[in-house]
Amino acid sequence: MGKRRGGRELARGLSKRQRKHLQQFGEQHPVCDRVSGRPEATQIYELSDNSDKSSAESDSETEVEQVSVYHKLLATLKASSESESEEEEDESESEEAEESEAELDREGSQEPKEAVGGEEEQNDVQEQEEEVTAKDPPEQALGQEQADGVETSCDLNHGAIEEFTDVKHEAEFSLETNFMEEESGDCDADKRESNSSQAFSEDPFKQHMDKELDEKEVEKISTLSKTSSQSKWPRLGQLTFSSTLEKHTTLKPDKEFNVKQLYLHKPLESTWPKVNKHFLSASKPSDSSFTPLQRELFCIMNTYRDLFYPERNALTNGEEIRHAYCLHALNHILKANAQVLSNNAKKRDQKPGTDSDDYRDQGLTRPKVLMIVPFRECALRIVHIFISLLEVNEKRKIDVSNKKRFKGEFGSDPDEKPPNLKRPEDYEAVFAGNIDDHFRIGVAILQKSMRLYAPFYSSDIIIASPLGMRTIIGTEGEKKRDFDFLSSIEMLIIDQADIYLMQNWEHVLHLMKHINLLPLDSHGVDFSRVRMPNLHNWSKYYRQTLLFSALQDPQINSIFNKHCFNYMGQVAVRNVPLSGSISRVVVQLPHVFQRIEAESLTSVIDTRFQFFVDKVLPEYRDAIMSHTLIYVPSYFDYVRLRNYFKKEELNFTHICEYTKKAGICRARRSFLKGEKQFLLLTERFHFYKRYTIKGIRNLIFYELPTYSHFYSELCNMMKATDSGVDATWTCTVLYSKYDAQKLAAVVGIDRTAQMLQSKKNVHLFVTGENE
Repeated sequence: MGKRRGGRELARGLSKRQRKHLQQFGEQHPVCDRVSGRPEATQIYELSDNSDKSSAESDSETEVEQVSVYHKLLATLKASSESESEEEEDESESEEAEESEAELDREGSQEPKEAVGGEEEQNDVQEQEEEVTAKDPPEQALGQEQADGVETSCDLNHGAIEEFTDVKHEAEFSLETNFMEEESGDCDADKRESNSSQAFSEDPFKQHMDKELDEKEVEKISTLSKTSSQSKWPRLGQLTFSSTLEKHTTLKPDKEFNVKQLYLHKPLESTWPKVNKHFLSASKPSDSSFTPLQRELFCIMNTYRDLFYPERNALTNGEEIRHAYCLHALNHILKANAQVLSNNAKKRDQKPGTDSDDYRDQGLTRPKVLMIVPFRECALRIVHIFISLLEVNEKRKIDVSNKKRFKGEFGSDPDEKPPNLKRPEDYEAVFAGNIDDHFRIGVAILQKSMRLYAPFYSSDIIIASPLGMRTIIGTEGEKKRDFDFLSSIEMLIIDQADIYLMQNWEHVLHLMKHINLLPLDSHGVDFSRVRMPNLHNWSKYYRQTLLFSALQDPQINSIFNKHCFNYMGQVAVRNVPLSGSISRVVVQLPHVFQRIEAESLTSVIDTRFQFFVDKVLPEYRDAIMSHTLIYVPSYFDYVRLRNYFKKEELNFTHICEYTKKAGICRARRSFLKGEKQFLLLTERFHFYKRYTIKGIRNLIFYELPTYSHFYSELCNMMKATDSGVDATWTCTVLYSKYDAQKLAAVVGIDRTAQMLQSKKNVHLFVTGENE
């Protein structure tokens, strides 16, 4: 009864949107957390002398086991907490201490059970297993969940119980029952275009979709290695063209091209220049409606080759790129739908009894474009671009169904803005707007109207997050799972792929394993209209994949190399960093890079741990080497190190992405004061919080950071402490030959080559004003 009454009291103070999320997920939406305006009654607990230490340790230890859902990581990103604001803005040490004690008092009054401290003596191995399942895991953690009977799949599918889909406009947006004549205004133009064989033969869409591969070509694509060639473009830089089939003519960028030469569908010719004009430089007027970057990217996209661009930047070119791929995707959809509607009219007018294969213009299911983006804000911007591209002028507004609902669910509430905390500009750009990462929405498009929340099998475009796709695809053995709608995807766009490394890369791999498979059900398809490659299960050889990332990473490269089979070939941007982020370190600091000799990629993890324990850690055990921050990119390495430190009874504290706010504040204070000699810090915590850690004198990178600018950012944190000039600062970095890409991003390509080929295992760099 107490739990039920407490649940009713909790729900009474929530908004309608928050109550819906609470009903679906069993927890309050993390973005909607608010601090109550009513002061709570203070409760005083008498603690024993040693209870302070045990409470601090037990809180920080047990908090990870209690969290089992990835959304807990986002719980404090936009929480309007006054204590966090004070913590960031107050510079004095005394104010931080007072705030920390207040946090501890509040936590003691709200969670008296955690203050007992009995959790400290739990078995380390059992604790590690529980924490591994708590995190959004890589493969071994997922396998562990499956072996244990998996409640995770039930929780993941929870969000799909009351998912809204628009069923009212089914007939209006059906491709089977509509005809080209109903698209008034463009009918004659489309008919003229259909009568022009020359126009069809030159249109990249027609060239790509109408080509029928034979079995020998398919065998070549699936078995033979790719041949590659290099080319340098003015804006994109060094490009690598690769293909399995006969060598294609080398693609060259057009210095200037007219929109009419791109074979854009009619509405886009007039709307694109207006939509894209704010990206064009006013000081350099040009006849082109594309920026130099957009022009070269679209030149590749429009040939239907796969594209990997690893230099996306949320601050500079992110929106440029988004507009370019939205134009390409919408152009593809309009052409495909126009072809279907035109053939509908031809079939209706043909004489009875005459059958023809000329009308094969569809896949086994309707969805043609899949867009993977990390947050709801990204989906909101994409839909807004689509609407802008379809509206010819202010008088001809397109009809968008469920637009109000979409803005409510994907937009951000002005009242939910976080306090004014000091964060880098790139952080603000990435985490702008609604940062919920569990969503999926179907979009159906005809030239005059758009249908949001369309059922997937009636959608042209699906916009989703990796988690949103994972929950509907499900896993083997689940009763409620569906991935047939992915069978005929013709264009896959994965934007901001680097963020998925910080979320859960396993979801991306799971999606790639289930795309372009034969559907288990026919779903009412007219097989006489299905293209032959789709019937042969060759859809993946026609799928174009566009992959955008802020960095080059082996896991992202593997998606492009192992899961892309486009017969047109692939294009990858392969520019090498010349200077590296170490050049942005402003403090005078010696950087010691120590190379680890590992026999294979699988042995690196154990070799690195043993090297750290045997060679690096003994140098820092001395009390003189206090204030040592150990930066750990992998959560599994973090758990392993934390358990080892506990076993060796070292004086340390730790912060990970699941540590509660009180534990974070307590750990930062004890590290700043020198009460704790070591601080273990995970990369995901730094990615989602970007706190300035004060008191660092010795910095150890257990592994090179995923984002190169994190290296200079952490090194420059040393100047945040004004404790005097007598302190001696050090920085130690562990790397292996398998970290070549990360190393090049930090020290530059020339130094990387020397460091990997040198017979010496230790290299020293010195940065700072007196370098």
